[in-house]
Amino acid sequence: MKSNFQTIILAIFLAFFVFAVLIFSGFLPIGKKGPSQKLVGNVTIWGTVPAIEFAKAIEDVNTKNPDLIVKYSQKDINTYSDTIVQAIASGTGPDLFMLPDDLILKETKFITPIAYTSYPEKTFRDTFIDGAEVYLGDKGILALPITVDPLVLYYNKDLLSNNGISQPPTYWDELLDLNSKLTKSTADGTIAQSMIALGSYDNILHAKDIVSLLMIQNGNPIVKKESEKLVSVLGEQQTGQNKLQSESVIEFYTQFSNPTSSSYSWNRGLINSKNYFTGGSSALYIGRGSELFNIQSVNPNLSFDVATVLQTKGTNTRRTFASMNALAVSKSAKDVVLATSTAILFTDPEISKTIATSFSLPPARRDLLAQRPTDPYLTIFYNSAISGRTWLDPDTKKTDTIFRDMIQNVLSNKLDITDAINKAQAELGLLLYQQ
Repeated sequence: MKSNFQTIILAIFLAFFVFAVLIFSGFLPIGKKGPSQKLVGNVTIWGTVPAIEFAKAIEDVNTKNPDLIVKYSQKDINTYSDTIVQAIASGTGPDLFMLPDDLILKETKFITPIAYTSYPEKTFRDTFIDGAEVYLGDKGILALPITVDPLVLYYNKDLLSNNGISQPPTYWDELLDLNSKLTKSTADGTIAQSMIALGSYDNILHAKDIVSLLMIQNGNPIVKKESEKLVSVLGEQQTGQNKLQSESVIEFYTQFSNPTSSSYSWNRGLINSKNYFTGGSSALYIGRGSELFNIQSVNPNLSFDVATVLQTKGTNTRRTFASMNALAVSKSAKDVVLATSTAILFTDPEISKTIATSFSLPPARRDLLAQRPTDPYLTIFYNSAISGRTWLDPDTKKTDTIFRDMIQNVLSNKLDITDAINKAQAELGLLLYQQ
């Protein structure tokens, strides 16, 4: 009897010992999401954003943690992914690196996930927007979201008011009625003024994002998980219908570049969609929130404003496409616990707000998005970020080609819409299978 009692006491002692180790190692958060121990050491961060935009947040972190030294190194955006891979493979990589959502699948093998025992999935979902769930991996959190860059609708106030239009359109189907007022052509049929850049691909900035937006708004997530594997649902068939779910999306999108359509407002002979808008020749432009300052600087005389992106009428769910950036713990981190704790520091509400302000983008935290800014542009960006969604892209360059071919095959009548979608579905599925 005495032996059993001693065994129980020993078991309880061991349990408390393990519990204490988890607390002081930082892997078991008690009462807060951040690290509980004093942070001591050096942490390097790599990313593509200008160092000056990250400087204030790093200064704040270093000031509040005098024994912690965080350093940031800006890398070339065009070679960023390869630079990360090569550096980590050679053991010279950073402790943390910025992970855009379109690099998640390519960089997963070079990430040390944050275990759900350390940072529960429920805590993640309660803290960050729904769209950030793409950073949730099978074995833990792949990266902690920092900022959101949503698609929004820029509109030329003069072109709208000159044609008796007081407000920008809210729904996609409104474009069909507005086109006759906002698209102007010369006698030989050349477009001299465009309502909006839709329909073609190569000369439309964010064409893949816009098509993705339409897909997501119409209930097609493009990629989803089935039996623990990611699969393409681009060509998924609608329940109880004979047509593919995405057919109506491609039909709608391509009609704006069909010369025989009453919706004709764009063609591949025009200049880049953003340049056309900043030049004052396009009434509407779908772009990212991060483009605001560039649009202002390119043409200071352009009278424009921003609205939330167009929505699908008849649904109560608002959606936009949004790019996200997050902090991932590198496989080459010298001290995984320190790197993880530092990453969590950068998601602290105060630091997150500093980063968002420096980047001029909405934060990924729900509580910060609830604090509406006074700037009218940022208010639109904040509202858009809440409804932002994306999809797990296996290779952004290759999928860009897949989407381009899908649109071009329809416009050139090389394939009908169903065959073009099925071809894209198969190619995307193969990319996912190769991951």
